[in-house]
Amino acid sequence: MKPLIVNNLEIRLAETDREVDASLALRYRIFYEEMGAKATPRVLATERDFDPYDEFCDHLLVIDRDRGSAAHPCVVGTYRLLRGEVADDYAGFYSESEFELGPLIYRSGQVLELGRSCIDSNYRSRGTMQLLWRGIADYVFAHSIRYMFGCASIPGINPSDMKLPLSYLYHHHLAPRPIRTHALEERFVDMNMMAKDTIDVGQALRELPPLIKGYLRVGGVVGDGAVIDYDFNTVDVNIIVETENVTAKYLNHYTRDNDKAAVQEIDKVAAQGTAA
Repeated sequence: MKPLIVNNLEIRLAETDREVDASLALRYRIFYEEMGAKATPRVLATERDFDPYDEFCDHLLVIDRDRGSAAHPCVVGTYRLLRGEVADDYAGFYSESEFELGPLIYRSGQVLELGRSCIDSNYRSRGTMQLLWRGIADYVFAHSIRYMFGCASIPGINPSDMKLPLSYLYHHHLAPRPIRTHALEERFVDMNMMAKDTIDVGQALRELPPLIKGYLRVGGVVGDGAVIDYDFNTVDVNIIVETENVTAKYLNHYTRDNDKAAVQEIDKVAAQGTAA
């Protein structure tokens, strides 16, 4: 995929160890210092969020070109990308520690796991999120991805406190059976906590994190069952997106043949200054 520059921000894959290290540092600040994840002694000592998957994943970056340098790149947004063909050669998918993915990953077509998404607090605008989606779109086209999936998190570890958004996802966005993933039996948390006719849809949407709402806007669906991640202080659901169903706003509109239109759209959204 080729880089895209919009004003002072650039979206592209990490090209150097220093750029990957900057993304790990950003993840540490967001997940551990801001969101209260539990750090291992090594994570705490290095102030980096890392695991074995970082060695063979691609790292999608938003870089502020007006700050930092080649030696110290200013990474302000990131996504970790793991294609199925790469996972097969290494340790499988990160999501397999929480979800049974068989119905999805054994279907025909290339799959892509999205993970470790975060944006620096000073850059949390729709413009930055649009840039990340633009990068994902380019990556999807470059690798002929059919399905994207990953763990999406709701802050907190008490599912009863989030029964409204979890029930909403179950009743309104449950994946079709042929691609429906399932939380591992020993970690399964039932998302069906409220009857469908008792759900306040507007309030449920207000309680969902912006990232999950972003997936829903591009046709995302969820697997059956949630999982409590005590280390990251979250309750996770498995989000699945069939790329053919993604709206033109994010994929068809942002092909390489439409870079000018993409830049105009990103500029327009960024100028609004609306929080993601």
